[in-house]
Amino acid sequence: MTREHRYRLTVTWTGNRGEGTASYRGYGREHEVSAPGKEPLAGSSDPAFRGDPSRWNPEELLVASLSQCHMLWYLHLCTVNGVVVTGYTDEPEGVMLEDGNGSGRFAEVVLRPAVTVASAEMAATAERLHGEVHAYCFIARSVNFPVRPEPVIGF
Repeated sequence: MTREHRYRLTVTWTGNRGEGTASYRGYGREHEVSAPGKEPLAGSSDPAFRGDPSRWNPEELLVASLSQCHMLWYLHLCTVNGVVVTGYTDEPEGVMLEDGNGSGRFAEVVLRPAVTVASAEMAATAERLHGEVHAYCFIARSVNFPVRPEPVIGF
């Protein structure tokens, strides 16, 4: 049985500097992402595209979504396979290629989870489970580029 889930939020442009989009350099790329009951998320475009470097950009948020989804499914798979995870940190990296006309696309995202498990006996299973996550992760299954985990397992 297929279940449908909907995700609704609001994106509000806050970069009007008084003249709207009358000129390319005359408007800010600042915006807020919000949803009822949540703190607003300050967004902008990448600094390479006239964005504010102190705000999150869509490319970073895509990489973060892939990392979060991988982690959450991984923790679930560890639980059902008897692997006790006591620590998890990821430092993912996304590579986007920009074409000459200004368009672009992601070439890949590499996840680099550093996982700590309760005992050495769990390490092999803990490493293997990273390879199974992609079959479940909603976000990774929705993108058209490779998402590669390069895990390091410790105990």
